[in-house]
Amino acid sequence: MKLTTRKLNTFTLFKLPSAWFCGVRVKTINDSVCSVSVKHRWINQNPFKSMFWAVQGMAAELATGALVIGHIQDSGKKISMLVANNNATFTKKATGRITFVCNDGALVKEAINKAIETKEGQTVWMKSVGTNAEGIEVSTFNFEWTIKVKS
Repeated sequence: MKLTTRKLNTFTLFKLPSAWFCGVRVKTINDSVCSVSVKHRWINQNPFKSMFWAVQGMAAELATGALVIGHIQDSGKKISMLVANNNATFTKKATGRITFVCNDGALVKEAINKAIETKEGQTVWMKSVGTNAEGIEVSTFNFEWTIKVKS
């Protein structure tokens, strides 16, 4: 089954409804890159007239997690995935449309292949950078994903 934006956005509706209702949507995905977009609206605002940090986090995590899901599906193995750690840096108020891009598909593919080969759990840090419509960086999120082949 090929992972598509439509399948991922349907997944968010049923499995991550808070992200879906806040407007988090996958825009593009391939083997190496995933982009997720969310627009600042009433439902996802904070008292400071910008996007709540947790909404940015949902979009950023989905950009990384979708790549993990895609490579797990491509492997044909039963593999568990879980965020073990994360951190974020905020550099500008998030207003308008914010797009998070993760370019770490090759890193997660390598970690999955190593987990399959060694039968040991692996971790991989993935970065998702959020920019506004002008291309100015508003936040950067890092997620440490753990990957383990199920026995």
